[in-house]
Amino acid sequence: MNRLIPSAFVFAALSASSIAGEISSAYSDLDTGKDCTVFAAAEEGDGEWANLVCSGFRGYPVFLYAGDLRETLFYGFPAAGDMAPAWESFSAFNAAGAKIEWRLETSSGRAIPFATIHRRKVSNSVESDSSTEVLVVSKVGQPHARDGCVVGLVLASGNPDANRQAREVADAKARGFACGADRPVSVGEPMPDFRRDN
Repeated sequence: MNRLIPSAFVFAALSASSIAGEISSAYSDLDTGKDCTVFAAAEEGDGEWANLVCSGFRGYPVFLYAGDLRETLFYGFPAAGDMAPAWESFSAFNAAGAKIEWRLETSSGRAIPFATIHRRKVSNSVESDSSTEVLVVSKVGQPHARDGCVVGLVLASGNPDANRQAREVADAKARGFACGADRPVSVGEPMPDFRRDN
């Protein structure tokens, strides 16, 4: 009887590993002057804001919403209709980096992006040119589910393990994350203030 328990355990582990796909990374560039199209923007006297759709990874787009020197991004397929995704951004001025890491799960020869890791520069103060860098981990909206949001924040400034930690957050949290119900995880301190407005 005791010999059957390890065998059953090993069989269960092998079965689980065969069900779960292989995890890997791919990268895409974000160049708003080259890879993006503005689909809505402020008119004269309406402040400064713009909504852009950009090329992403293998047909998965990236949406960038910019206003008041702050940005929120959505990766993949948002909800149908005119409804914009929830505004998720840092309270301070911020800007997204030029490189996006896509976490992929490959199963039966298909690589599906389920999370992104994207560096953000967050201003430390209006009076200072200094900034804090944060890796923002997001769930990718799928064509059938159209559910995407930020699932984690990893402090990158002064943190040599930031990339590894961000991948661990993405792989552990993104696929089962319930947007609007679950709270994003935060790794590292002090983390700049981050808010989600539905």
